[in-house]
Amino acid sequence: MNPLSVCFATLGPHTENHPPAVQSRPFRAAAFCLGVLCFLTITGIILLYIRYISVTSDKDQLQTRYDKLNNNYSELQGQISEMTVNNSQLQNEVKQLKDKIEGKWCPEGWKRFGCSCYFKSNEEKTWYNSRSDCQEKGADLVIINNKEEQKFVVELNKDGDSWIGLWVETGRKWKWVDDSPLTELFWATGHPHSNYYYAAACCNKQGKWTESGYNDQKKNWICEK
Repeated sequence: MNPLSVCFATLGPHTENHPPAVQSRPFRAAAFCLGVLCFLTITGIILLYIRYISVTSDKDQLQTRYDKLNNNYSELQGQISEMTVNNSQLQNEVKQLKDKIEGKWCPEGWKRFGCSCYFKSNEEKTWYNSRSDCQEKGADLVIINNKEEQKFVVELNKDGDSWIGLWVETGRKWKWVDDSPLTELFWATGHPHSNYYYAAACCNKQGKWTESGYNDQKKNWICEK
């Protein structure tokens, strides 16, 4: 039996055996029970409302975290896609360069080293005429840029000096035929003299550069293209 039923069960009809003062007590008891019941009901509603607000707040926080994580995931996916594209482009460039290097062929009588082809003549001409011959072949006198290339030229020219693309310009300064700077020097002892009308040849018995007058000396020559 619920409290309200208990409260009303104490009520009875007005009889002669129950005077008004005595009969009012059950009504006060009923009122008290109703008040307690209302208080408990209101308290429950308040607690439920508070719980609802708490759950709603937690839901909003979770939604915010979810949105943030979703945005981060989307950004990460975009970065991964961009990296994939860049990697693919890089691989294509490497492949093209590799194909270009491996596919570069040298004419008959030429030897390949790195990305260039080299021709060693068996004739002897002045430096200018030697250079003209290289240019007619679509090349120029060899330019030596590093120790590895110097070693290759020495091995290519084991039987004596050959003209290379290094000569004295106005102002007695040595320069390569393409005007590039001298990054490596392999001069023999006592060279160079930096006189006008001089050009370099490679190589002596020690594998070093020497110099000679380019208008009055005749040598073999090495072309590069």
